Amino acid sequence: MPRILTVGVAQLGPIARTENRQHVVSRLLALMEGAAHMGSDLVVYPEAALTAFFGHWLVADEDELDSYFEHAMPNPAVQPLFEAARRLHIGFHLGYAELTVENGDKRRFNTSILVGRDGAIVGKYRKIHLPGYAEPHPEAPFQNLEKRYFDVGNLGWPVWEAFGGRVGMMVCNDRRWPEAYRVMGLQGVELILLGYNTPTHDPSMPQTDGLGNFHNHLVMQAGAYQNGTWVVAAAKAGLEEGVEMIGQSCIIAPSGELVAQCSTLGDEVQVARCDLDLCTSYKENIFNFARHRRCEHYGLIVERTGAGPVLGR
Repeated sequence: MPRILTVGVAQLGPIARTENRQHVVSRLLALMEGAAHMGSDLVVYPEAALTAFFGHWLVADEDELDSYFEHAMPNPAVQPLFEAARRLHIGFHLGYAELTVENGDKRRFNTSILVGRDGAIVGKYRKIHLPGYAEPHPEAPFQNLEKRYFDVGNLGWPVWEAFGGRVGMMVCNDRRWPEAYRVMGLQGVELILLGYNTPTHDPSMPQTDGLGNFHNHLVMQAGAYQNGTWVVAAAKAGLEEGVEMIGQSCIIAPSGELVAQCSTLGDEVQVARCDLDLCTSYKENIFNFARHRRCEHYGLIVERTGAGPVLGR
């Protein structure tokens, strides 16, 4: 019997710097309600979904910077999301800025979590591929200061048994790197969830500005096909604090085909019925790592076992 998971991709329009979390959460709740009304088992929200994307400007004051981060998850501001998940029996993926203390040191991460239909956190991922730079570029029309505000993620790319399949996460820039998909692919991932906040303009490569949406889908469609997995990607879109960001949030099948896509730059939900068993033919045939991925000529053997990837020489 097919393993059908109905998934909603919940795109957000811009969030103003003055917009408080309670108002943002009310928007997220409306999207969750809409996804549940359309039969979704799981709804996917964008990267840094609780605030404006502060990485686009310089925040010099430490207390102000900390105000964009969640010190606990859940917390009172986002608790209604967890309660709604239990009430509606729907899971969710949420991206947010996480502040924590590890070994006595304050750490900041660009984080996402997966929450089950019972409102319990299933897993956590911290962004590994941080774009941008650490020092401000005064000549730039906006900043990209993720290397200043975030630590590199330290949880790897785990895969969780959840929602009747094997689920993984990545955040924004991770989607451009094949290693992100492949590490999870070697663990048999069937559904990858991610969010992004991607400007339409790249000051360092303005010649590619017209290719933003194409490149966005290109990397995710390739990652889905080459690893036999569904990919669900939610954008924060539109003009946010002077920065125009792409939309086209989407759901991609293991074939690499787009099966659902948002058409606006605002708050919007699109839903697709994802048959997780569609992953099987790709994993057992053309992308059967255990059968085909033996690179002895390069001094490296890569196989997949039930426990995950095995790398040997």
